[in-house]
Amino acid sequence: MIELTGNALDPEKVTAKVRRDTNGAVVTFLGTTRDNFEGKTVLTLEYEAFDEMAIKKLEEVRQELIGEFGLEQIAISHRVGTVGIGEISLIIAVGSPHRKDAFFACHKAVDRIKEVVPIWKKEVYQDGSRWVACEDHEFSPEGQHAGHQHSAESQGH
Repeated sequence: MIELTGNALDPEKVTAKVRRDTNGAVVTFLGTTRDNFEGKTVLTLEYEAFDEMAIKKLEEVRQELIGEFGLEQIAISHRVGTVGIGEISLIIAVGSPHRKDAFFACHKAVDRIKEVVPIWKKEVYQDGSRWVACEDHEFSPEGQHAGHQHSAESQGH
């Protein structure tokens, strides 16, 4: 399952997608908005995405993990738009017969998403804002259009 949405994310719903009687382990990662970064008070995060490409790249990451770890039960849900303090912006759930593969696949999924998926994060502070870690992406946020609606959802395998 792959999902890109402007709605609040539900960890139970995403985790349920990877639970099977054959799996002895389910690892779920929740990326949440913290209230600080490098000594500054964070008010919100704002995520923008090139929706069609983001969905395609999220599925490519999922397929990479399936190939590398031999696991079919991998679900990724990413939120776009404004994400408040304590709210969830990313859920990755991995089901596996064994815990080690589930932990490693989940960890690698987070790293790969940050590397290749065209989703950008802006931290909004009391005294301004800045795009964070965009230099690590294959894509840059300059090509994005302000005010673009992010409502694309896709349900993959």
